[in-house]
Amino acid sequence: MGDFNLALVIVAIVVTVLVFIFNVYLLINYQHPDDANQAYFPKFVVVFGLSVAAISILMLPADVANRQACSNAIYNGACNLTLPMKTLWLVVYIVDAVLVFLVIPFAMFFYEGDQEKSVGKRIKSALLWCGTSVIVCGLVLGILYGVIGKVDFTVRHLSSSANNFPNDWKTFSSGQPCGNSTNHQCSAYTANAASESTWTMRTTFPEYVVALATIVGSVLFSIFGGVGIVSLPLGLIFSFIRRPKAVITRSQYIKEATELGKKAKELKKAADALRQEEKNGAKGRKWRKNVKAVEKELLLLEEDVKALEEMYPQGEKAETSWALTVIGYLAKLVLGVLGLIVSVAWIAHIIIYLLIDPPLTSFLNEVFIKLDDVWGLLGTAAFAFFCFYLLLAVIAGAMMLGLRLVFITIHPMKWGATLMNSFLFNVGLILLCSISVIQFCATAFGYYAQATAAQEIFGHTLQSLRGIKYLYKYNIFQIAFIVLAGLTFIYYAIFGWRKRKPSGRFQLAT
Repeated sequence: MGDFNLALVIVAIVVTVLVFIFNVYLLINYQHPDDANQAYFPKFVVVFGLSVAAISILMLPADVANRQACSNAIYNGACNLTLPMKTLWLVVYIVDAVLVFLVIPFAMFFYEGDQEKSVGKRIKSALLWCGTSVIVCGLVLGILYGVIGKVDFTVRHLSSSANNFPNDWKTFSSGQPCGNSTNHQCSAYTANAASESTWTMRTTFPEYVVALATIVGSVLFSIFGGVGIVSLPLGLIFSFIRRPKAVITRSQYIKEATELGKKAKELKKAADALRQEEKNGAKGRKWRKNVKAVEKELLLLEEDVKALEEMYPQGEKAETSWALTVIGYLAKLVLGVLGLIVSVAWIAHIIIYLLIDPPLTSFLNEVFIKLDDVWGLLGTAAFAFFCFYLLLAVIAGAMMLGLRLVFITIHPMKWGATLMNSFLFNVGLILLCSISVIQFCATAFGYYAQATAAQEIFGHTLQSLRGIKYLYKYNIFQIAFIVLAGLTFIYYAIFGWRKRKPSGRFQLAT
């Protein structure tokens, strides 16, 4: 038993180090050249935030493994030698909440501050914004915790009188509990509904902070995740369908490039006008709307330029470039098909295991258990993959809604061209939704993750919290997730196969 626990601790340390190294690698390769050798504080926040998000996802499989260390315990104190998972969960998610609501906003305000101002003034401005956030969040949390920070557990009072031990062993019967006749059955066996009562207790403040952060994350998760679970695979598949079929002629290339050049000049003029308005202090609702519109048009323009370069490769290695383009679209098709299989499995599992009462089957829970029988960590690895896939779906859904509805600021992640504010935004989104992903997975895979510390926090406590429990009792988030997934599928079925035409003349809203 001790050897198993020691191995679990060693694996946890090694995985943490590998996650940190991998996130540093992502930062180096995704960062924009303008951020090289500067913006060190935002970079630290990005690496640390991504590490916390990844570790939080991996903690659920670790929680399952930690539970298995106690499954064959000979004495009651053996489980005290395992990892203190409940404490680790609370620490990780308190850090998560602090990063999302305090540290990342401060880093974004500081990074996006007027570069013409001194460092001290930018820090002061960022602290003012974050100080306001701290006061507001503190007041809201304190008031809510003081008023409704309690959990209501439904319990049933059971009792029974003692029965004399029979002299004849033959009088024992499994069909007659607690005695040898119907008249002596236990009171616990025949308890009526009137014996039910509500047991109320105050939850701890850290658990309450985690619960409220989970609610906020669940709203975003049900929206972005529901859209992304469909748009992630279908976006790749329809990208293959809309791929360039052949190389265009030089005259066609010149014509298209000229139109894109005109569009670029219009956007530059619009961006300059918005910057001048910002300097004049005119940062109202219309200004923010125009900024989002310009960001959307810039992103679409970059996509048009990339598509044009794919259709007309130039240079000495033009044939090689075209071959790589073809291979890239084939890879998108393969990944899209694999992702579609995972998405269908997720949606089917939610419907048959969470929305249907009683569940038709435990489905993916059984799959993970059988994979564990094949090899100890195979089921755990598959379990972790399905949780990570939901995070990818959240990012895909945020990107799609940002482009179509423009109600959030668009922060695309691009290899070698991602600014720190985009990094920070996506890290904040991942951190906020990672809490909900864990809660969602702990519920969806309740049979596989039973008796874990995560299920105690996100299952029993969260789903019994006063004022919140009804959202989980009636599966509001799961239903919203499935509905949005269905609407996204309909959208792709109607519009997904069509090629997007380059947008026309761009004008700011007046």
